[in-house]
Amino acid sequence: MDEVSKTALGVARVRAVESERPDRLFDDPWAAKFCAARPDQVPAGERTPLSLAFAFHAIIRTRFYDDYLLASGCRQVVLLAAGLDSRAFRLDWPAGTSLYELDLPRVLAFKETVLADAEPRCRRTVVPADLRENWAEALQDRGFRPEEPTAWLAEGLLIYLTPEDADRLLSTVTALSAEGSRIAFERGDRSYQDQALNSPSMQRYSALWKGGLDRPAREWLTEHGWQPTEHALGPIAESYGRPIRKETASGFVTAIRGAST
Repeated sequence: MDEVSKTALGVARVRAVESERPDRLFDDPWAAKFCAARPDQVPAGERTPLSLAFAFHAIIRTRFYDDYLLASGCRQVVLLAAGLDSRAFRLDWPAGTSLYELDLPRVLAFKETVLADAEPRCRRTVVPADLRENWAEALQDRGFRPEEPTAWLAEGLLIYLTPEDADRLLSTVTALSAEGSRIAFERGDRSYQDQALNSPSMQRYSALWKGGLDRPAREWLTEHGWQPTEHALGPIAESYGRPIRKETASGFVTAIRGAST
């Protein structure tokens, strides 16, 4: 697997460890199976303060996005850069839910070998695509219906895109989103990101970062017809019984698509 795919295994390892806790915030049995399938590519569990902070964020965001998707009210869901996400198999989806997973062909090919005998809890469709290119056509060719409200998730994605690619991706999402559609992604903490860029333990991830949006997400979303809400990491984590030890500007952004003008 290439370096981009190895980052997905790093996240899978975090989810696998969390799933073993008696007070786990989610149960992802497939995370350990992904890691077992490529043990030579799974990063060691570094325990530096910085790596632990990023792992904590990944755990909280997993639960937060689980709740966001199930509460969205949308029966059409799109996971952008789905990686080794197993939500199609582990969440209790409402009847009639169609879920689309987009990612690079080689990532999805590996994923399918591990999930070969698993049964999804929704109508799952895999869409091999490069999100830096024209992926909208491939998505619609697989049955996606832009006239229906959609819950979009860009988990851990935007920072790996250039500002131009991030803008293009969100513009495409907007064009495909009917009124009532929703979207969610992260709001980063610049100080933590700067530390990660200079940390050997985080090079696996930070060396691939391209910056993402070059202006506040709230500003971009509002200008493009979305109604955004920001969610600070601290209160979310505390509501899950996992209070943070150090204040951070990290968090999440969710938004609802308003009526077209």
